[in-house]
Amino acid sequence: PAPAAPPAAAAAAAAGGGGGGGGGGGRRAATPDGAVANLTVAVVLPERNVSYAWAWPRVGPALSLALEALERGEPPLLPRPFSVRVEFMSSELEGACSEYVAPLNAVDLKLYHDPDVLFGPGCVYPAASVGRFASHWRLPLITGGAVAAGFSRKREHYSTTVRTGPSAPKLGAFVSHLHAHFNWSARAVLLYVDRKTDDRPYYFTVEGVYQELQDGSNLTVRHHIYSPDEGGPDTAVHFIKANGRVVYLCGPPEMLRQIMQLAQRENLTNGDYVFFYLDVFGESLRGDSARDPFKPWQQSPGQDSGLREAFQMVLVITYHEPQNPEYQHFQTQLILRAKQKFGVQLNYSLMNLVAGCFYDGMLLYAMVLNETLREGGSKKNATHIIEKMRDRKFQGVTGLVSMDSNNDRDTDFNLWAMGDPESGQYEVVGHYSGVEKQIHWLGRPIPWVKGAPPLDNPPCVFDVDDPSCDKTPLSMLAIVALGTGLTFVMFGISSFLIFRSLMLEKELASMLWRIRWDELQFGSPDRYHKAAGSRLTLSLRGSSYGSLMTTHGKYQIFANTGHFKGNVVAIKHINKKRIELTRQVLFELKHMRDIQFNHLTRFIGACIDPPNICIVTEYCPRGSLQDVLENESINLDWMFRYSLINDIVKGMAFLHNSIIGHHGSLKSSNCVVDSRFVLKITDYGLASFRSPCDGEDTHALYAKKLWTAPELLQKGHLPTPGMQKADVYSFGIIVQEVALRNGPFYIEGMDLSPKEIVQKVRNSQKPFFRPSIDIGVHSEELAVLMERCWAQEPAERPDFSQIKIFIRRFNKEGSTSILDNLLSRMEQYANNLEKLVEERTQAYLEEKRKAENLLYQILPHSVAEQLKRGETVQAEAFDSVTIYFSDIVGFTALSAESTPMQVVTLLNDLYTCFDAIIDNFDVYKVETIGDAYMVVSGLPVRNGKLHAREIVRMALALLEAVKTFKIRHRPNDQLRLRIGVHTGPVCAGVVGLKMPRYCLFGDTVNTASRMESNGQALKIHVSSTTKEVLDEFGCFDLELRGDVEMKGKGKMRTYWLLGERKDPKVI
Repeated sequence: PAPAAPPAAAAAAAAGGGGGGGGGGGRRAATPDGAVANLTVAVVLPERNVSYAWAWPRVGPALSLALEALERGEPPLLPRPFSVRVEFMSSELEGACSEYVAPLNAVDLKLYHDPDVLFGPGCVYPAASVGRFASHWRLPLITGGAVAAGFSRKREHYSTTVRTGPSAPKLGAFVSHLHAHFNWSARAVLLYVDRKTDDRPYYFTVEGVYQELQDGSNLTVRHHIYSPDEGGPDTAVHFIKANGRVVYLCGPPEMLRQIMQLAQRENLTNGDYVFFYLDVFGESLRGDSARDPFKPWQQSPGQDSGLREAFQMVLVITYHEPQNPEYQHFQTQLILRAKQKFGVQLNYSLMNLVAGCFYDGMLLYAMVLNETLREGGSKKNATHIIEKMRDRKFQGVTGLVSMDSNNDRDTDFNLWAMGDPESGQYEVVGHYSGVEKQIHWLGRPIPWVKGAPPLDNPPCVFDVDDPSCDKTPLSMLAIVALGTGLTFVMFGISSFLIFRSLMLEKELASMLWRIRWDELQFGSPDRYHKAAGSRLTLSLRGSSYGSLMTTHGKYQIFANTGHFKGNVVAIKHINKKRIELTRQVLFELKHMRDIQFNHLTRFIGACIDPPNICIVTEYCPRGSLQDVLENESINLDWMFRYSLINDIVKGMAFLHNSIIGHHGSLKSSNCVVDSRFVLKITDYGLASFRSPCDGEDTHALYAKKLWTAPELLQKGHLPTPGMQKADVYSFGIIVQEVALRNGPFYIEGMDLSPKEIVQKVRNSQKPFFRPSIDIGVHSEELAVLMERCWAQEPAERPDFSQIKIFIRRFNKEGSTSILDNLLSRMEQYANNLEKLVEERTQAYLEEKRKAENLLYQILPHSVAEQLKRGETVQAEAFDSVTIYFSDIVGFTALSAESTPMQVVTLLNDLYTCFDAIIDNFDVYKVETIGDAYMVVSGLPVRNGKLHAREIVRMALALLEAVKTFKIRHRPNDQLRLRIGVHTGPVCAGVVGLKMPRYCLFGDTVNTASRMESNGQALKIHVSSTTKEVLDEFGCFDLELRGDVEMKGKGKMRTYWLLGERKDPKVI
């Protein structure tokens, strides 16, 4: 029998079970003066099970985004001020949709909150029950689900139900157009899975196709329920052979592959049959750990399961994913909001289309409600509101929203076919517009095995009673001719295969990759260390060259360089004594030589001459990505960073689709930049050729594992699909490194060694240990990409084809041409160089100034200038200078009672004070020895007789300063300064090469020292020669002390300097 419409569930049949809902905790917008919200939105959806496209964690963020859009809309779709309250209750029981819980919770929402509109349910059976209640209550029910054909009977049971999402009858309309296009008007076969549990999604999808084909034409439609317990694929294939050539399959991808595998053995893939797989959410086209994206025939990535040829006659029907920028932005915000508000990680998939349809449903209701209120109507007039929704068109977040006269949305679909039989990758060949009721073919041919679509009712196959069918067997001559032709074909195929095998063996034996050691030329190590070598940065913080000194005092070099046939090449030495050229190694070397791609370093060859075993590859002079990131002098804007990330994605996507299959050791030091600023991936392939590096220091060993995925740290090696997912993890770490420029695996606020980080990642304890993310530095979309790439479960990580699409979505600047991108990189590099030269020049001038200041502090300015000009400083005699000596009385006793640090602090404070004072006078500080302080005036620049005046004025100032000076550790004690001054001739010159000093020589120095040592505390002791000079100024008060016996001098007449008179006439 034909599938029937969904039954309605009786509310009274529910025997309890509250389904985890909960009103109240919904969304309440701010209202003026604390007024109660005047629009109540009720929601009944599954609370936790995100396998439903209409689950609350998927739809909740969409409704929240829609309400925010309504609040900021210009012109507003709702009158302002206008507040909204969202009340949610669950339709879920024990993880599945419940036709009992949903109507009970809907009744609760009606009784306790009296909503103005109801959103959901999405599941068919709950929607049937709640839809009848809503019709009885005259309450608008808007849903993006409820796909069953039975909901089209609006006048009978669901008068207030509005479907803003896809529905099964619309899918049937698309299939009907396909039949008309290909002239299929006789027969069709439907196979579907129907476990009769949960919500029967495959049954209700097929239902729309069945009714459209059955009711709209004279087709004979046969349907069969696929059950593994009742014959499985064997029964299904026999049913197909007996009933039709145009087959529609609806079930999980495993069912499709099982049927096609048997269909291939039964010769149903020879072009006489066509199989349409109804996969509305595109589950079979999504890549995961089991298969590559857009390859539904695959059992595992990179492997041909034998089904690729069979799938040439399989076409996939999916919903059409909107391509408008608003939907792309919405999908990104939906994933972020679900992660932040619900703690659920959603993926980019067609399931998000349903959330967008709920978003558009909220816009539709707001639009109609706004018109109703402007016309003087009421929000409670559901009949009027529902009528205004019919035949309405508007631009929503999912593109053009077109409601038909039955308040069901017109739906767009895509038809997918194998675009390239060699790669087996599917692409869109046709797009059905639900608004135009027309299929738009995109110009890509469908790869029909026989060059044309099959007949749906070939003669003499199903209508065997037709008299025109000739049952006469083939003649003997025809049989012999056919056998001879087949023999020639088989001979030709065998000859071709043998020839190809011989050519392969010849290529392996020629060893075109081999390089002799004497063909490699090397320059001096110093030259290459300075100009060519790119060094591996193994420390989290290194110099701008990014090198690491090992315990042996040698640089760890990432790539030695040499010359091969006149070109600079990178040479990686292999730590093996010899290489055994097994067949596996020869194939690996051949594959490496065959691979050519812009974002992979070119393999030039290998040297296997013991002990010089090495791999020779293309040399990239700009160094590694790690070098670039750690060089703070290079300014990387976000366009440049996205360009580098995009280069990695392109290179890894190509590598994963190549015969090599994976990298296995992806890190920023294995990403190198060539002279054109194009990033290339290196150190890939040749797994059996390479050997692990032994004898490394522990820090370097663990530092190289910072990019390694946890499952690879635990197991050491994985199959190719697992290694590809490990590469994606490594890519996520590199993205964080590029985004923050704080080194690999940067963790804010933590200082862990590489060994500690690796151990935490390997342990895989929750919460999983991952690097820091800072959305203040980079975008939220980039943060989502990083988190998805380093997900703990490998299956949750995207592949590089998905990453490429993801980056293209949020990197709008990345759409420029290759030439513009390259020119931009070159311009930025030139700007970096200019800035670097300017900074280095400023740094040089600053250091030069500091050196000169230091020189001026050691030597007199005039003497320092002579030395700077390269002149020899000759000793010079001065006829008359004045020398000042002072020391601290009782300093020895004070030192004995103080700690060394206290003594140093005391002298530093005192001499800092003195140095500040003497800057105000024309004097030169000669030296300080302990507590002794020596100053001279009159040299090296002569100043006539002013030297005596400058010295005694300075002495008076110092004496005043010391009277108020406070000793830190003995604030109640006063320092007692003893000063001696003498005038006379001296000889001065620079003495010594190391720590050169400007020294004074002569009896005047000795006499000045004696004047100080024979003086008294807090007094200035002046010689008679100094007094004679001071008398000429006539402004200084001196007191005769008398004749004083001085060691080595006999008796000398000396004076006390009392002060200076402030005579305005004296200069």
